[in-house]
Amino acid sequence: MTQTDFSAWLGAQREFFDEALANSVASTSAAKAPKPLRDAMTYALLSGGKRVRPGLCQLAFESVSASQGRRSHEQSPSTPFLPAALACEMIHAYSLIHDDLPCMDDDNLRRGQPTTHIAFGEATAVLAGDALQTLAFELLAMQPDAELVRDQALLLSQASGAHGMVGGQVLDMLTPGADCGLAQVDAIHRAKTGALLTASVLLGVRAAQGDVDRWRAYAEPMGLLFQATDDLLDLTATTAELGKTAGKDAATQKPTLVAAVGESAARERAHQLAEQMADAVSILQVGETSALLLCDLSRYLLERSK
Repeated sequence: MTQTDFSAWLGAQREFFDEALANSVASTSAAKAPKPLRDAMTYALLSGGKRVRPGLCQLAFESVSASQGRRSHEQSPSTPFLPAALACEMIHAYSLIHDDLPCMDDDNLRRGQPTTHIAFGEATAVLAGDALQTLAFELLAMQPDAELVRDQALLLSQASGAHGMVGGQVLDMLTPGADCGLAQVDAIHRAKTGALLTASVLLGVRAAQGDVDRWRAYAEPMGLLFQATDDLLDLTATTAELGKTAGKDAATQKPTLVAAVGESAARERAHQLAEQMADAVSILQVGETSALLLCDLSRYLLERSK
């Protein structure tokens, strides 16, 4: 790695991930799916997106590999971090499909385009999300290292399941924004958003045979920071800037960080989380270039505009 600006580094990876995601639908069991289902899956996967989660997986993998004296792998279909990176993005895409449904957040716009249920119908959208979720674990299972498959499947299932992303969505639905406090919002954010982002890092660490537990102090505040910034952007950005309906959190009285502590304290909290991330880099035992890039990630998340 030669770049230390995370935004530039992530942008340089995007084309590779977009191509790999498209190939994954064309070369797995999804290739034999009914065309309307396959089209909906592809639409949800490839209709934009910054590819933060696969990027985190790659960054963690390369950081650990470099610290162990191994050179970075060339990006290719056989790159060791790729199955986990694509699996994370598929879980993310499935979650967005389901979040946008009328029975959930009921949104018609995602990444500046019609949401999947608007484009393909509600039933097909639900099934496309289901299919992307199972395809994520198919990609992990296709790896030849059975121990790696076991460890990564456990990390991803726990992060995306009942005590992770899905459980966090339930807490989000059950908690009225007017009555929420910081502890409740942290619990929701840690599960609903943070768990999958944290797992994206840890899956990359595991692919490089690194110490997963050592990375938690860095990865866990990162997930909270991502959602803290999201909450602030919903308050300040426009629909055109976000690519989704702005101001909806307040309108629907969602349990956000802003609702819990106010805008000023929410910004202070976001800065504290960014500092926690930067401080945690010192315990990761990575090289200077990796450390600079990991530190800049906290700035990127704090300052992102969509």
